[in-house]
Amino acid sequence: MTAVSVDAKGGRVFAIALALAGWVVKFIAVVLVIATFNFILVHAAPGDPAQVIAGQSGASDEKLLAQLRAEYGLDKPYPIQLANYLKRVVTLDLGYSYRQQRTVASLILERLPATLLLTATAFSLALLSGIILGMLAGVRAGKWSDTVLTVVSLLLYATPVFWLGLMLVLLFSVQLDWLPAFGYVTIGVPMTALQRMVDIGWHLILPAVSLAAVYLAIYTRLMRSSVLDVTHQDFIKTAKAKGLKQGRIIIRHILRNAMLPIVTVAGMQAGALVGGAVVIETVFAWPGLGRLIYDALLQRDYPVLLGVFLVMSVIVIALNLLTDAIYRVIDPRVSVRAAS
Repeated sequence: MTAVSVDAKGGRVFAIALALAGWVVKFIAVVLVIATFNFILVHAAPGDPAQVIAGQSGASDEKLLAQLRAEYGLDKPYPIQLANYLKRVVTLDLGYSYRQQRTVASLILERLPATLLLTATAFSLALLSGIILGMLAGVRAGKWSDTVLTVVSLLLYATPVFWLGLMLVLLFSVQLDWLPAFGYVTIGVPMTALQRMVDIGWHLILPAVSLAAVYLAIYTRLMRSSVLDVTHQDFIKTAKAKGLKQGRIIIRHILRNAMLPIVTVAGMQAGALVGGAVVIETVFAWPGLGRLIYDALLQRDYPVLLGVFLVMSVIVIALNLLTDAIYRVIDPRVSVRAAS
């Protein structure tokens, strides 16, 4: 190996290390900014956590309120509270729950798997179904199947998520008795590990379908328009002129190029999907972060709210980075432009 190649390899390693260091610095800066805004917004909401705690204990005299504020640091000036909170964020300390008498980290770790399961299932269902249906509608543009898919997607997009969830419960749980209406798993029934997984799957169907419906409509419409745009490109006409089969043209040329807008939009909306789970988890009594936010909001449990918001923000940032990586794989021209 020559000295020039060694120097070139070392230069690439140094460039990668420098890029990773810059990414880490930006990541920390973004997280701190988001944590600051979360703190300001949560504390701007009306209500006093000390009064809520005192009211739940059946007493609300000033001495008890002062004691509670001192115990939870609510008596300190606002800037000091913010500085203490940011210091805890840097040390990965999410605080302590007033109401639950537990650390916020333990509460989040207990609820996070249920939320990730729900959102990942809904996202996968919406994305895969949207791509397939949008491709079908784009390839058969102007035909009856395209019209049906367009009307159905518009209806799904215009339907409120909570209303759709309630209607699915009435149909499949109350009327047909096919699926469980609420909860995460059947309580009080001894089950093996496999039976528990199947039971959770049955409970997952209705909330996942309800959460995925709106995004399925978006991806279907976007995929259809993207397919129509790609179909009229010159390289598709060239492929047809060469006599390539229609199936190969669709898979090798149309699908890959039409996927680029879908990946971009899906990456941006993945975070919104996590936030949208709050409504669905409340409707279906799904024990995830959304339900935890709802309960903490009613109880004015600020540490829990701040902890969940911070974790969701980190998830959104991670999803955006993952989207960028997938985009580079699908379209290598992005990596070329970035390198230049």
